[in-house]
Parts: sequence; C-alpha cells; structure tokens
Amino acid sequence: MHVPDGFINAPVSVAAGVVAAGAVAVSLRGARKELDERAAPLAGLVAAFIFAVQMLNFPVAAGTSGHLLGGALAAILVGPYTGVLVIAVVLLMQGILFADGGLTALGVNITVMGVVTVVVAYALFRGLVLILPRTRRSVTVASFVAALVSVPASAAAFTLVYAIGGTTQVPLGKVLTAMVGVHTLIGIGEAAITMLTVGAVIAVRPDLVYGARGLTAPLKLRVNGELVDAAPARDFTPVAARSPKKVWIGGLVAALVLAGFVSFYASASPDGLEKVAADKGFDKNVEEHAAAGSPLADYGVEGIEAARLSGGLAGVIGVGATLAVGTGAFWLVRRRRTESAGAQV
Repeated sequence: MHVPDGFINAPVSVAAGVVAAGAVAVSLRGARKELDERAAPLAGLVAAFIFAVQMLNFPVAAGTSGHLLGGALAAILVGPYTGVLVIAVVLLMQGILFADGGLTALGVNITVMGVVTVVVAYALFRGLVLILPRTRRSVTVASFVAALVSVPASAAAFTLVYAIGGTTQVPLGKVLTAMVGVHTLIGIGEAAITMLTVGAVIAVRPDLVYGARGLTAPLKLRVNGELVDAAPARDFTPVAARSPKKVWIGGLVAALVLAGFVSFYASASPDGLEKVAADKGFDKNVEEHAAAGSPLADYGVEGIEAARLSGGLAGVIGVGATLAVGTGAFWLVRRRRTESAGAQV
C-alpha cells in the first residue's frame, strides 16, 4: 500500500510528515524502554525480515495482489514503539533505494502503514491476550486477529487522508468500500504470515517475543489419565542472558532466501492500492518517483539483464542495507537508554 507522489496534495503531505515525525520522536523515546538485551539485537533483523517479506506479493482476487505491511508483526516481536521505528526504517530504505513509495508521501506512508497498523494491532493484541488463557497459543491467535484487523484499518486511514488532501475528485464512499474490501482479503495473508512468524519464534525462544513476555505454558504430563504440570526443567542460565544468536542467524537466512530467491515468484499483479486507484481513477496525477533513476529502482540492479539475477541481487542488497541501517539506528537508541540509566545511578 505504498502511496506514490501525486496522490496527496502538498499541504496534507506536509501535515502527514509532521504527524509521522512526531510519532517517530515519541517512538524513539519509548523504544529506549523496549530495547533491552533481548529486543535490541533483533530489532534491525525484524526490519530486514519485513523488508524481505514485503517483496512477496501474493494474489488475492480479480488481478489484485497484496503484501505484508508488517506493523503488527513488528509491534508483537519487539514492542509498539520500536515497531513504529522498524516500519519507518523499512519505508525509508524502500523509498530512497528502490523508488517504492513516494518521497513526498513518506510521511503519509509512515502514518498509514506504520503508526496506524502498530497502534490498532497492538491495542487489539493486548486486549485479546488479557482475556484469553495465558498460553503461547493465545499469543499466536491474538497476533492473527490483530494483524488481520490492522490492514483494513490502514486502508481506511488512507481513505481519510485522501478525503482531506486527494488530488483527484472521486466518490469517496466507493473508494472506502473498495479499499477496505480488498485490504480485508490482504489482511488474511498478513495475519497468516504474522501468526506463523510469531509462532516460530515462540516455539524456540518465547522470551524474545515482546508480546509474549510473562506468559508461560508449562509442559503437561498425563498421569493416571489426568493432565498435570511437569516439573520445570533445570536451567541455570538466566533467560535474558541466553544469546539470541541462533534466532538471529535463522531469521537472517530466511530473509535472504525470501528476498533473493522466493521473491522471483511473487505476483506481478498490482497491489490493493494500485488496483483501486486504477479502477476508481485517482491515479491520474501520480508523479514520477524522485529516485526513479536509482540503480536499484523497481527492485532490480541496473545493468543486469537477467531478471532473476537482477531481482534477487536487489533483494539481497535491500536486506543487507535495511539490516545495517536498522541495527545502527537501534544500537544508538539502546546506547541512549544505557547512558540515561548510568546518569541516574
């Protein structure tokens, strides 16, 4: 749902930029509390993984495709404040390097794809976790529902922004219906990806999932026909001290494979926003991207004619660049947390 340049007029784009900047500033402060010894090493990886999965457009209906937005996944894995920053990093890298999502519309994209999805998804996720049984399965179920709802919520937010600052006169009621309808279908794919990813991390390191902290599911044994809690395994290594190295390596390998190889088989159909814009006629004023001349524009490497190699190499470069920028940014935030804690001692 990357909004291109030209969809939204300049005043509203600037206003959205102010909102996005404010959200990022608040998130930078809030992320200091979230980026502890467990979340900090993974935040950059989560950004790189979301970048990779966003390359995998999947078909939904009537010549339309969708892709992960990632707000719910990021918020559940590393926290809501850090989640906003993760999506902001991904969108920045996509806009600058790959000409995906307008640069003048960056504030709109961060607000709609980052802030709205994170706020809606995490609020719903926390509410469900509070009322569901305190088990790991509840976390995966809550992540599915939260991700599903966050996508049409983001589509509705875009329609509201377009109603205020759209550059083309179109029937907004029809736009809202079309946007929410197709993005509800896309939300099903988003929910499945989010649930599977959260479930995979919970299966090996539940302590690394921010949204699952404090939840335990004791092992059950059947004794004389009844289920009883098994005695906890003896582990003298504090959970927080265990290295996330294996999870980090596994996540990085998965991101590289998805971006470098699987992305070649992604759907070529227009995504939900592109399809609705074409059908409803509000894509008439779309402008050429300021970074259209980038050597990585449109997720291909300039000068490499083989489509598979060009796209795969661009994906690998994107994963590496997002990982480097994200890790550096979150390291600086983490360092500020440490300095602040030291100053209070």
